[in-house]
Amino acid sequence: MSTPLSDHNLILDTDSYKASHYLQYPPGTTRLFSYLESRGGRYPQTRFFGLQYLLDRYLTRRVTAEMVDEARALIEAHGEPFPYDGWMRVVNVHGGRLPLEIRAVPEGTLVPIHNVLMSVTNTDPELPWLVGWFETMLMRVWYPITVATQSYFIREIIRAALEKTSDRAAEELPFKLHDFGSRGVSSRESAGIGALAHLVNFLGSDTLEALRVARNHYDADIAAFSIPAAEHSTITSWGKEHEVDAYRNMITHFGRPGSVYAVVSDSYDLKNAINTLWGETLKAQVIASGGTLVVRPDSGDPPAMVRLAVNALAAKYGTTTNSRGYKVLNHVRVIQGDGINEQTIRQILDNLDVDGYSAENVSFGMGGALLQQVDRDTQRFAYKASAGVVNGEYRGIYKDPVTDPGKRSKDGVLDLTLDGDRMVTRAYRTFDTDFPGSLMRAVYRNGELLMRDSLDVIRTRG
Repeated sequence: MSTPLSDHNLILDTDSYKASHYLQYPPGTTRLFSYLESRGGRYPQTRFFGLQYLLDRYLTRRVTAEMVDEARALIEAHGEPFPYDGWMRVVNVHGGRLPLEIRAVPEGTLVPIHNVLMSVTNTDPELPWLVGWFETMLMRVWYPITVATQSYFIREIIRAALEKTSDRAAEELPFKLHDFGSRGVSSRESAGIGALAHLVNFLGSDTLEALRVARNHYDADIAAFSIPAAEHSTITSWGKEHEVDAYRNMITHFGRPGSVYAVVSDSYDLKNAINTLWGETLKAQVIASGGTLVVRPDSGDPPAMVRLAVNALAAKYGTTTNSRGYKVLNHVRVIQGDGINEQTIRQILDNLDVDGYSAENVSFGMGGALLQQVDRDTQRFAYKASAGVVNGEYRGIYKDPVTDPGKRSKDGVLDLTLDGDRMVTRAYRTFDTDFPGSLMRAVYRNGELLMRDSLDVIRTRG
């Protein structure tokens, strides 16, 4: 039986072919500079987030001789050469600390596409290939950036609807898009950092893993909030003939002045649940409890089901017209958690507007579409080398494929600055990173995290 490999060996967190690259750079190469950018995609800006987690979780580890030996044995058996002397230099000369410098825009910043977001360079002239070795790990920041970006733009859609139709837009907005995505992602880590990326924009989540990551890596005691909510098993376990008793039990346990609780109501017949059970049998108890009942449809066409639920509840519980002329349900609300994405959110909000209802009547639960239905090409992320020093001479590095001009990479030592009120990427021919007016900052150098922002601070940006 083979010896198990360490889960903590950061040398192994790369692509196989990277192990041969130390032999491929020009002789005399002493410096490399790479950068990260969004080359376009679904949204015109990105909300930068998640690098602090990667650095704090992984790149502050110390490389040991045991890690080097383990990596060497595996990679050489795998069919690749291994830069043993270089890695042992990291251990013996640098005390296991990676001789890299990483600069980045502050987390939470909104940056227009086609601009540098992060840069990486080596601080030991004998180890320039380390810049490429960690592309694989550092490129994964595309995931929290993309989730934070999508969540941000959906927030702006909801914000516009609330500001048009609600007297309480600022109070309502943080809880309008609730994360239901933990079970729909590929790993515990994806759940944690992806769900936390959503919480840069909102305060509602059912992904507990996000709270752990937030507390450990972003100094947030409680990053999000949830409410008691039923699922189909807790309703259907009572039996169809006792559906009303399942609902009554929810009111008994969770209905109290100021409380909010959600009850899935389509396990059998949504219309009957609203019109008869909630709207007649239990109406007096719902009102007397002083809490807010949130009815959750969970099947059918989302815009149609929300429209049905809102109108049926309005007929039973009545509405109050706010100062903007829109109706607000009394005692009850609706949350739609099935089939929710940017398109269905737009449709539901448009229907509410047309029917004269405030957007505050409805909240959204978003799962797979929030945390899983994104990829690196959603915003076309790329990590490319753009400058180097070879035999003491500066050299610009770039690709420019004739077959796809959109993939031309930038060259130079790149920095993000302001031109008036517009963010622009500037290219320099020096590795001196004390650039005038820079919007970037050194966040990591020689194995140490230099900047640690709290989630509260990050939320204030953008």
